[in-house]
Amino acid sequence: MPNVFILILIVFISCALLICINFFTIKILSANRAYANGESHYSKGQKDASRHLITYLYNKDPNQWNLYNQELKVPQGDGIARKTLLKVGDNEIARQGFLAGRNHKDDLDDVVWLFVNFKNVSFLEKAIHEWEQGDHLIDQLFIVGTQINAKIQHNTLTVADQKKFLSQINYISGKLNNNERNFSNTLGEGTRKIKSLLIVANIFFILIIVLSVCSYYSIMVKRLTISKKEIEVKNENLTLVNHELDRFVYSASHDLRSPITSLKGLIEITQLEDDITQIKSYLSLMHQSLTKQDQFISDIIDYSKNKRKQIIIEPVSLKEIFNEAISQLMHIENANKITFRQELEIDQIQSDGLRLKIIISNLISNAIKYADNNKQEMFISIKTYISEGFNRIEIADNGIGIKDDCKDYIFEMYFGTNKNKGSGLGLYIVKEAVENIKGNISVISENSIGSKFIVAIPTSYGI
Repeated sequence: MPNVFILILIVFISCALLICINFFTIKILSANRAYANGESHYSKGQKDASRHLITYLYNKDPNQWNLYNQELKVPQGDGIARKTLLKVGDNEIARQGFLAGRNHKDDLDDVVWLFVNFKNVSFLEKAIHEWEQGDHLIDQLFIVGTQINAKIQHNTLTVADQKKFLSQINYISGKLNNNERNFSNTLGEGTRKIKSLLIVANIFFILIIVLSVCSYYSIMVKRLTISKKEIEVKNENLTLVNHELDRFVYSASHDLRSPITSLKGLIEITQLEDDITQIKSYLSLMHQSLTKQDQFISDIIDYSKNKRKQIIIEPVSLKEIFNEAISQLMHIENANKITFRQELEIDQIQSDGLRLKIIISNLISNAIKYADNNKQEMFISIKTYISEGFNRIEIADNGIGIKDDCKDYIFEMYFGTNKNKGSGLGLYIVKEAVENIKGNISVISENSIGSKFIVAIPTSYGI
């Protein structure tokens, strides 16, 4: 899944770029509008100036000459602004020129900004070229006007001169009309291109934003779904743990109190007994009660270690664990009568030493406790080997075996085939310890024949 922060960053950058693009596009369109408005003043000024000049040419009225000069200042002012911006850029002279061209003062910033920054862009460069051609024609119109005024002032104007000047004025006006039309068309073409680019840019960035938001939403929904499932699994596990804890507390309190109650009763009876033989019998029963309580406390300690201790994968010697477990379990009744056979194809493995000790100790302890005294030879066979990618530990015995109706329940908490021989926690702890080290355990058993427990442990653990 892509990182949600990257998606948020993409959305932020896209929004920022979209705002910038729209801002500058609006600024460009506003400047284009101002130029189109300025062109209309330029065109009107030129036409009015030509009209007044023609009238002055025939009626020689000084007012018409003044009106001509006044109207001609409009395109001349724009021409001064163009020349100044090309030479030195933004300055007061250029702005005064635009004002003389009857451009609105609030449009000056956009008009100057567009000229300075985009004068080399194709559409504006072409428009400026048409503007320059128009300014040359305005200069020609000014020269014609000066010549007409000189003829009138010296009273040398003839009918032929009038026809010639009229022809020149009409020619200049025609050419100016073409330039003004081309200027307007070029600005219009540029505006349409900017509009198209703006639409494409907006669609592009909006799609990026929408896709990023959708991806972010999808990721968050997926994470929420996963979190919900994890919470559900944890709740189920917590319910199971609480159930097991309730059973554990109830059974533990019962199993801890039972030997104490038995001991108190035996002590009271012993205090009233004078027969040494009977007293020894009572002491033997006390010893059995204490042994049972000691085993139960040991199982509780193993249960706690298995639950709390961190799993540490390290080199472990199976032979050392087997020998240590056997030596520590020799105090169990009939342990010294049992023959222990070891066939170890593997010794050193990578696993969790603590949990292997719990597993092996409990399995050997069970094999000793449930040995069959009626058999001539009692044995416990211990084997290790590699099979199907697993290190396998096999502990077999010829004890009393497990009844068929008990096989499905032997790994449950507090299930015991004989409560006098165990707490019912041993195999439950074994199964949990095996699962903690990513292994599995299976059992083959026949009643009165014996049992075989096979523990499979991974040969390697992925990080």
